[in-house]
Amino acid sequence: MAVRGRVAPFTPAVRIEPPRKGRGAGDNLPHRFTTTEREADGDALDALARDGEALPPLTTEVTFETARSILSYNDSPDLGFDRAINPYRGCEHGCVYCYARPTHSYLNLSPGLDFETKLVAKPNAAEMLRRELGARGYAPQVVVLGAATDAYQPVERELRITRQIVEVLAQARHPLSIVTKGSLVERDLDLLVPMAADGLVAVAVSITTLDHELSRKLEPRAASPARRLRTVQTLARAGVPTVVNFAPVIPFINEPELEQVLTAARDAGAVGGFYTVLRLPWEVNPLFQQWLADHLPLRAERVMARVREMRGGRDYDADFKTRMKGEGLWAKLIRDRFDKTCARLGLSRQAPALRTDLFQPPAPATPQLSLL
Repeated sequence: MAVRGRVAPFTPAVRIEPPRKGRGAGDNLPHRFTTTEREADGDALDALARDGEALPPLTTEVTFETARSILSYNDSPDLGFDRAINPYRGCEHGCVYCYARPTHSYLNLSPGLDFETKLVAKPNAAEMLRRELGARGYAPQVVVLGAATDAYQPVERELRITRQIVEVLAQARHPLSIVTKGSLVERDLDLLVPMAADGLVAVAVSITTLDHELSRKLEPRAASPARRLRTVQTLARAGVPTVVNFAPVIPFINEPELEQVLTAARDAGAVGGFYTVLRLPWEVNPLFQQWLADHLPLRAERVMARVREMRGGRDYDADFKTRMKGEGLWAKLIRDRFDKTCARLGLSRQAPALRTDLFQPPAPATPQLSLL
């Protein structure tokens, strides 16, 4: 365990099974609440190794839960919003660095492969949203869609839960901010364009790297970097305010691309830019360090040394003042580069202003006719 002032070297854990093709996590590490651990049969794995065979790809499983509420509120001073909607638990994009992975522990599932293969969907999300927006005394503020897990991940193409949520928000003329890596957001342009004309929506497209090969390793089932840039262009040309989210900044991996990513996004039509540095809370830490050992072993020690330098000697520090941007000289260098590049490119560092004065509480979803 790393402590302030003294850093213990990282020794990769012994893998209990070979990496799965097309998945971000290396394996299903036990979550922090588990009381028992299971290991794959060693003889079977040895046989696979002798035969040169890879384990079969894991399929994605979706279960459904009836949500008792859908608006999630927070009072975190560093987020810039106080409410969010996440239609799905877990995310098939499989981004190895995802700070939401530890939430799967509360479901008694692993933040590793379970997080990206065992998803939970909320099919009654739109119904609950309509009820909560129509509650007496509800005061509209910008709601963020996909603040934790991506609302436009692949399963949305079939389930269309996000689509139903956007329909409710559009009908209620409620301000909406979307954060996504998914090009599927283009499907909902028929709803987003009228909302944008009224100043009710903005979209942040997360672009971590322009390197296709690196993207396939970091975020194996997300849209390719080129496809995300096309999404920025499509949204911008349709009149939807679009910004680029360069996140997370990982020292010596995607950090050298900072200026190139911002330039490509501006050229595609982005009007603003944001960034956060790598966060390694709870189980994300061993998962990411194992990923380094698997994919970039010669850079692993150097990367983690810089991460700790930005975290006061720790692998991670959850302090509100520093968790998003880090601290120290290296964090300042990243901040200065980002600010100067945005200024040179004419990219705003402020979120697009969205209106709250057009809100109309939605009518109850009932077959009963109105008396008026």
